[in-house]
Amino acid sequence: MNGGESQKSIAGADWFKARRLHRVLELLNAEGGEARIVGGAVRNTLMGLDVGDVDIATTLHPKDVIQRAGKARIKAVPTGIDHGTVTLVVESVPYEVTTLRADIESHGRHATVAYGADWSEDAHRRDLTINGLYADKDGNVIDLVGGLADIESRTVRFIGEAGTRIKEDYLRILRFFRFFAWYGGGRPDAEGLKACARLKSGLAGLSAERVWSELKRLLAAPDPSRALLWMRQSGVLSEILPESEKWGIDAVFGVVQTGAALNWPADPLLRLMAIVPHDAERLDAMASRLRMSNSERKRLVQWAGQPAVAEDVADTALKRMLYLGDKQAITDTLNLQLCARRKAAESDDEALRGAAALSRLLNVARDWSSPVFPVSGGDLLKAGLASGPEVGAAMTALEEAWIASNFTLTRKELLERL
Repeated sequence: MNGGESQKSIAGADWFKARRLHRVLELLNAEGGEARIVGGAVRNTLMGLDVGDVDIATTLHPKDVIQRAGKARIKAVPTGIDHGTVTLVVESVPYEVTTLRADIESHGRHATVAYGADWSEDAHRRDLTINGLYADKDGNVIDLVGGLADIESRTVRFIGEAGTRIKEDYLRILRFFRFFAWYGGGRPDAEGLKACARLKSGLAGLSAERVWSELKRLLAAPDPSRALLWMRQSGVLSEILPESEKWGIDAVFGVVQTGAALNWPADPLLRLMAIVPHDAERLDAMASRLRMSNSERKRLVQWAGQPAVAEDVADTALKRMLYLGDKQAITDTLNLQLCARRKAAESDDEALRGAAALSRLLNVARDWSSPVFPVSGGDLLKAGLASGPEVGAAMTALEEAWIASNFTLTRKELLERL
């Protein structure tokens, strides 16, 4: 239904029944005001998915929202007051309340907006139909953009003309693929896909932080492989991740399949590793360009510097590698090797044996906790060694002996070797 209140309701959802939410709705719907729940909470409830944040749209001016909250002794935080957003905190739970808006002039991310009271106008300025649904205080779903039909068919589609929506904010290209990864079925909407391909050069004007944030959220989807395939075919992936251009994305299918089969939590960085070259210098530059966190950069670069692990390596040798190397890099390497072997095992019995060996090695690596070398430089000085190179050489020799014993030699046994 496209045009108003439908037969759909979210009134039975546990989150909707919360007294704190209705306290906010009653406050905003009183004395001529009107408020509706909007966006993700409505969409996810209708799709049978978990609901995180609950966003509310209102006809009230932000100042009126703050004033009413003050009288009701509800904490109001002007988190996005320039965009008409006030966060109301009830029982430590935040609700973002945003005044209805209409774009007066659009120039990329920073559109000139005016506050309004027209629900249809507010709905039609949003990005995707599945994000443009409202629910009133009684839980009745209100569809002004055709979002209900698209939820039924799992179609991710821009509201109105796709190119117009994208030119308002080029990040919507990445949002189109991200929402397809999470909620889409079949093929992407043809008009949306064409518009994304045609306007992809606009992505260059976005901040690196916004691009990486959106890509990371896409990679966190249960199965982002179909979205990545369409991003590749439309040229969007090469636009934001040129490192993947000559590398290919085939390996990500095995990573997703193995993760699903073994109940691995979605790991955006591991999936990223599957579609970029094993080149520390290039990945360091990529991390800088995308403004990744220091921990993300370190994990990628350390993985790129880690050679493949032999499938027949002994446990003692692997433990030596883990002690002297980087556990995360070795685990990432084993994970990706296992994914590749399991994928190949669909038609190769030898690969199946390799997958079994890698699974065993992975268990060793995951259970590994690096032991502490029991001898210190002070111990050697007390034993009469001269400080400097002599102590350093002795420490190295003793640590080698300790590692060779599979970390079993005691402090006493090591000192006796002096």
